[in-house]
Amino acid sequence: MQPEAITLCADLRRVRAAQQRFFDVINRLSDDDVTTPSRLPGWTVGHVLSHVARNAESHIRRSEAAMRGEIVDQYPGGFAGRAAEIDDGAARTAKELLADVAVSAERLEAIWAVAPERAWERMTRDVGGRERPLHRLPARRWQELEVHVVDLGIGVTHREWSDDFVAAWLPQLRTGVEARLPPGEEVPDAGARDDRDELAWLYGRLKRPDLPALASWA
Repeated sequence: MQPEAITLCADLRRVRAAQQRFFDVINRLSDDDVTTPSRLPGWTVGHVLSHVARNAESHIRRSEAAMRGEIVDQYPGGFAGRAAEIDDGAARTAKELLADVAVSAERLEAIWAVAPERAWERMTRDVGGRERPLHRLPARRWQELEVHVVDLGIGVTHREWSDDFVAAWLPQLRTGVEARLPPGEEVPDAGARDDRDELAWLYGRLKRPDLPALASWA
């Protein structure tokens, strides 16, 4: 088995596990809960749930296109279309939001289960215009679930990220940190930080006086 195929199989398992953890966290949310502020500025818990569902659909859209030998936009209308879809869905009831998250995740898993081998090598395009092969999208979905379950602000913190998640993503985010620093700032000594704290900082989810503010990550 090729290294890409081994990584893909691992990433698909990681997505399934992360999705189940996400469901376990949200499955008792009430209508009042989904209207409370999340940890993301300007977003309620409902916004985060709406985004997670639309993100799943964006993977479905691009996966189906790759199976046809095509490349399509991640979100119709680009960044503006993405924001509009999230806003439109955020004010629904808890039952509607949870069903949306569940159904979109189930549809995504079903599409990935039947994607032929040749489709995984075909290119996809994200909302910022970057192209990457389809086999890299499950890792991106895994990342979305792990980061946004913290963003919900309903009890889960970055301290609960698994060793596997930290090992997979910390080296990747470290590679681009210099370009995200404010002018004149230097990267703080990594040896003085806990890995989970560092990863949360690199994701823009941890602010401390000893850590410079970073430009957004992608």
